[in-house]
Amino acid sequence: MTADAWLTLLVTIGVLAFLIRGRVSPAVVVFAGTLALLVLGVVTTTEALSGFSNPAPITVAALYVLAGAVQKTGALSPILQSAMGYKGTLRLPMIRTLIPASAASAFLNNTPIVAMLIPEATTWASRRGISVSKILMPISFAAILGGTVTLIGTSTNLVVAGQMEVDGLEPIGFFEIGAIGLPLAVVGLGVIIAIAPWALPARKSMIEEFTEDAKRFSLEMIVDVGGKVDGMTVGQARLRNLKGVFLAAVERDGVVVAPVRPETVLLGGNRLHFVGQAGHVLDLQEMPGLSSAELEHVLDMESTSVSYFEAVVGVRSPLVGKTLAEVSFRSNYQAAVLAIHRDGQLVDAQFGKLDLRPSDTLILVSDPDFRDRWADRADFLLVAPMDGKPPKATKRAWIPLAALAAVILLAAFGVLNILQGSLVAALAMVLFGVLSPTEARRAIDFEVIVVIASAFGLAAAMSTSGLADLMANGLVGAFDWLGPRGVLLGIVLATVIITEMITNNAAALLMLPIALSASATVGLDPRGVAIAVAVMASASFLTPIGYQTNTMVLGPGGYRFGDYVRLGLPLTIVAVILVVTLVPIIWSG
Repeated sequence: MTADAWLTLLVTIGVLAFLIRGRVSPAVVVFAGTLALLVLGVVTTTEALSGFSNPAPITVAALYVLAGAVQKTGALSPILQSAMGYKGTLRLPMIRTLIPASAASAFLNNTPIVAMLIPEATTWASRRGISVSKILMPISFAAILGGTVTLIGTSTNLVVAGQMEVDGLEPIGFFEIGAIGLPLAVVGLGVIIAIAPWALPARKSMIEEFTEDAKRFSLEMIVDVGGKVDGMTVGQARLRNLKGVFLAAVERDGVVVAPVRPETVLLGGNRLHFVGQAGHVLDLQEMPGLSSAELEHVLDMESTSVSYFEAVVGVRSPLVGKTLAEVSFRSNYQAAVLAIHRDGQLVDAQFGKLDLRPSDTLILVSDPDFRDRWADRADFLLVAPMDGKPPKATKRAWIPLAALAAVILLAAFGVLNILQGSLVAALAMVLFGVLSPTEARRAIDFEVIVVIASAFGLAAAMSTSGLADLMANGLVGAFDWLGPRGVLLGIVLATVIITEMITNNAAALLMLPIALSASATVGLDPRGVAIAVAVMASASFLTPIGYQTNTMVLGPGGYRFGDYVRLGLPLTIVAVILVVTLVPIIWSG
């Protein structure tokens, strides 16, 4: 190995280690890796920054804006909300839900699609007395499968297409990837519908667990008229930083104030809703100036001034690794955390001292505008209202759908390429007033864009240093005894493993140079191998952290980490078999 190859290997291992550990933002990690290779002289400035001039990240950003317009206007709500129905067996509603969800994901970012379906599925399951865990994971998997059908179905497809052009291959046609993706989606949906009802356990959702346990750690107190705290602010009454318990809301004259601020004045007769550990809650009954009221369910606080949300902490959230106290959660987010759900159960700990992790789901109480403020930001992967009321379509819902149809048709007939069409569509969303400039900017996940652009530099280093060739030779040596299809199997399995550990876009770009080098050695068509990498990098079904939508449904579905293997392993095996079988047939060197 050359010195450059060793340096590239060490930097790549470091990047993978930090990404797997998940304590540092993926964008920072991948960009730092590329910067290190630039400083060390492994890649030139042009190679290191090639991703920032590649069409793929810009196209992904434009499509984020278009997806944001669809979500804001509720354009897909009539289709998705009416899909499940309320009659028939579990498999019939699954058919009616998974097919539209998968079809929509072929043309839109699947994150907003799953976000729109979570409240609908939760309400449907509750009314039918069915565990929501039977339906949410299938919805996520269906959306992932749909993303493999077209070029714009997922950012990974666009990333691979962009790198293929850098490597001198012809651009991928709009529906070309569907030669693999469509059979995979059809067979995959069949597998989900057939085995999900019995393969997935009947877990209690986070809301159900909280509903059952809320009385154990919620208490209502009344401010005594003329008592010690009558006329004091919350801060003066020392109710702000209680040990193991916090003041979630104040109710006066039928109006609920939440979250409660230090300057909120307490008046005689006000009803105070406390939440916390049972022992500490009971200690409040001995506090001077407060009297115990009849114990109520914390979610029974109903007012137009307060709402309840479930918010999922994503891998890229600035909350990861920090406590609620460290981020001054109530002050900065204007919300109070009532419960934290982690790995299938509510956390029984003092929230202020608990380090938050990716996939933690928080039950929040705040004002009704909380979702509008935070839904499009990196802090939370999902913000869903707990009232079970999905968004309704607005009068402008037709505009983003028409723009999406135009992008598809113009690209399919070669009038405009995907980059041109998506940029025009994104601009139209602002010009027609569907999104404000601020909303359009917030719709873009810049963390993903930076990861994509930076990963091109890592891919360039692997190619120019010779590391990709060395790793390809090792892969060929391990699987060559099975022939060309055996080598393709090795590529596919390596992609599956890496994508479950790190972001799918980075996994695709790291594997692509190795895959292309291996394909040249054994005579596989490089185009087909590249598309195989794109499909398998998106086919993440084994863990809740391999794909965003899997993380989104973890808490709302009450899933545990191991639940994903129950349904995900059969799907992964099907995907591997289909790709290894079909790629050499469709792209025959």
